[in-house]
Amino acid sequence: MVTLNENSQLVIDVADEQTILAVDHDRIRLAVEQILGETRIGQAEVSVAVVDDQTIRQLNARYLDHDCATDVLSFVLEQQEEKLDGQIVVSAQTAQAEAARYGWPPEDELLLYVVHGALHLVGYDDGTPESRQRMRQKEREALARFSLEPHWDAPAASRHAEAEE
Repeated sequence: MVTLNENSQLVIDVADEQTILAVDHDRIRLAVEQILGETRIGQAEVSVAVVDDQTIRQLNARYLDHDCATDVLSFVLEQQEEKLDGQIVVSAQTAQAEAARYGWPPEDELLLYVVHGALHLVGYDDGTPESRQRMRQKEREALARFSLEPHWDAPAASRHAEAEE
């Protein structure tokens, strides 16, 4: 549990349900805490589940009718003006594969997924080019707090994009 001030209470639980990556629970909690701390949300309960591709695929099919694995799912369970209950599910297996593709640690890729999911919980969307740009900017800011630069901004991402052309 993280308390921001006497009137704010955040409960961030992390469940590690996979054996692919070592998971830094404190780092994940801090990332979610920082994103929630930038909002008017004073009370929140957020659970973060780190799973494998099979599990996230099942959840994606069950709740979103997409029969494929994905990197992150987020679910707002209850939201009021200053209260949020939500869930973030991230795939360690996808993080491992994508991290190898972009040449950075899988733990950092996983953190990106957590950040992305937390931003969805607080209302950010990436369905249009404009909203995607706003979300990417917030991801940059969140990752910078961990001295990270997103792979789409990093030189390795440029090399990767050039190689695909």
